[in-house]
Amino acid sequence: MTDVDPFGRGRVRRLFGLDRSGPKPRQTRKGEPLNPWTIPNAVGYLRLAGIPVFLILSYSSSDGRSAAAATIFWLIAAGDYLDGFLARATGQYSRMGALMDPFIDRLTVISGAVVCWSFELLPRWALVVLALRELAMLILAEYGLKNGVDIAINWPGRIGVFWIMAGLFFAMVFAGWLPIAFFFLGLAMALLATVLYARTGVLAVRAAKAAGTAHRAPRGERSPRG
Repeated sequence: MTDVDPFGRGRVRRLFGLDRSGPKPRQTRKGEPLNPWTIPNAVGYLRLAGIPVFLILSYSSSDGRSAAAATIFWLIAAGDYLDGFLARATGQYSRMGALMDPFIDRLTVISGAVVCWSFELLPRWALVVLALRELAMLILAEYGLKNGVDIAINWPGRIGVFWIMAGLFFAMVFAGWLPIAFFFLGLAMALLATVLYARTGVLAVRAAKAAGTAHRAPRGERSPRG
C-alpha cells in the first residue's frame, strides 16, 4: 500500500482521522509542488472566504450574537475536519493543503476571539492568553521553517482547537458558564500542546543539525591534500 492509500489495513480509523501513526503523505512534504487545485483545497478556499462574511455579520449585530454569523463560524470550523476527510478519502493530498489548513484554523480562532473580545462574550484575560499562545505558535513555526523542520500537529493541539472553537461558537450563541468552560478546557489543552510543540521542535532541529554535521564530516576529512 502507498502512504496515501486510505483503503489498507485500519482504513476506517485512518479515513476518519483517528489513526495518524503512519508517515506524512509524500505530497504534503517540504519541496513537493503546491498542487492547489484539489477538492480538499476547494473546501479550504471556501473556509477562507467565509471568514470576512462571518466578521461582517458579527459586527452588524448589536451584541455579537447573530445566528447567521454563528452558523458561518460553525461551518468554517467544521470544514477543518471535512477537508482532511476528503483528502484521506480521495488521496488528493497537497503541499498547499498542508500549509493552508493550519493557517485557516488559526485565522478562524483569531477571528472568533476578536468578536468575543469586542462584545465581551468571554473573559478578556483568557483571550489575551490565547493571543499569546497563537503568537508563540507562529514563532515556533517560523523557527521550524528556518531550520527545515515541519512541526507535526499533536493530539493535545487537535483536541484543544476543537474545544476552543466550541467555546467561541457557543459564546456567540448564548451567555452562561458552558461556553467559558469549553473555552478554558481548549485553552488548557492548547497550552499543553504548545509546550510539546516547542520540545519536539527543538529536538528535531538539533537532530537535523547533528545529521548535517555528521554528513559533512567525511568530506572535511578528505578535502586536505598533501
